[in-house]
Amino acid sequence: MATHDDDKPRDPIKDSAQQIWLAGLGAFAKMQQEGSKAFEALVKDGAGLQKKTQQAAEETLSQAQTRMAGLASEFGAKTSAGWGKLENIFEERVARALEHLGVPSADEVAALRARVEALEAQLKARQAPAPRKTASRTAPAAEAPKRPRRRSER
Repeated sequence: MATHDDDKPRDPIKDSAQQIWLAGLGAFAKMQQEGSKAFEALVKDGAGLQKKTQQAAEETLSQAQTRMAGLASEFGAKTSAGWGKLENIFEERVARALEHLGVPSADEVAALRARVEALEAQLKARQAPAPRKTASRTAPAAEAPKRPRRRSER
């Protein structure tokens, strides 16, 4: 075998490894030269992505808040209606229990109050003294005015 490098048999694995090594060194050198530019480009891309993500998050939050407000309003309306029904049931049962015990209702008490007031008014009217006719009984009868005589009466 010859001792020159050109005379050596070539090893394809060594050649491939050498090329990979040289490509890595070339990439490293290029990154050193363009590193700051690449870094700045990455920062710019990251800031743009962050802005888009933040806008999407704010929109989603706004939509969620609107939905939650709607649900809260709907829940309040349903709850209010439920309490109204419960209140009506309670009032009806209490009214039936009071009626069963013989306690008069508010309408019956109001009607009774009006009836008592009317009876009191009638009683006062009967107890009031009758107006006296003092002037007509004690005073002498006034003379009737004289009328002129007619020709036939003369």
